[in-house]
Amino acid sequence: MALYDIRVIGDPVLKKRARAVEEVDSALVRLARGMVETMYGASGIGLAAPQVGVGKRLFVWDVGAGPRIIVNPEIVESDGEWTFEEGCLSIPGLAWDVVRPKQVHVVGRDLDGNEMSIEADELEARLFQHELDHLDGTLLIEHLDDDTRKAALRALRQSGVGPPLAPPAPSTDGGLRLP
Repeated sequence: MALYDIRVIGDPVLKKRARAVEEVDSALVRLARGMVETMYGASGIGLAAPQVGVGKRLFVWDVGAGPRIIVNPEIVESDGEWTFEEGCLSIPGLAWDVVRPKQVHVVGRDLDGNEMSIEADELEARLFQHELDHLDGTLLIEHLDDDTRKAALRALRQSGVGPPLAPPAPSTDGGLRLP
C-alpha cells in the first residue's frame, strides 16, 4: 500500500473545505487504505484526506479497536466539556491543552455505503472533532489564544516547518517595517 506525504501547516490544501464524496469507487477505497497505512506510519490515531492533499470528506482513525473509515461525516450532537492535550500530524512536534465537547454523535457512511452512527466520548470524540476540523479547513492552531498561536508559529518557523514569515511591509517614511 502506498504511503502518502502528510501535508503540514502552510500547505493551502489544509485551509480549504473538503468536498463531499459523491461516489465510493476503487480509487477512494485505495486512498482510504493508503491513509490508514500513512496514519500508522506516522504513529497517529486519525488522518483526514486533506492531510494527504485530497480535498474529499473522509477520514480514517484507530483508537485501539482497529482501523475505521468514515465518508461524509458530520457531528449531529455534542455535549459536555473536556480539556486534553492535543497534537496534529500536520503541526509536527507540538501539542496544547484544548477544550472541546466531551461527547459527540457522528453520522456518515462506510466504504460500502452503509450508514454509520457513532456515539463517542473523550479521546474518540476529540479525534472526530479534530478530523472534522480538517475537513472544514480548520487547523488545531486556530483553537489557541493569540499569544499561544504566535509562539507556536514562531517555534514552527524556527524548526523549518510551517508558513514562512510575511515579507516586510513598506512604511510611510520610505523605510521597511516588520509586520
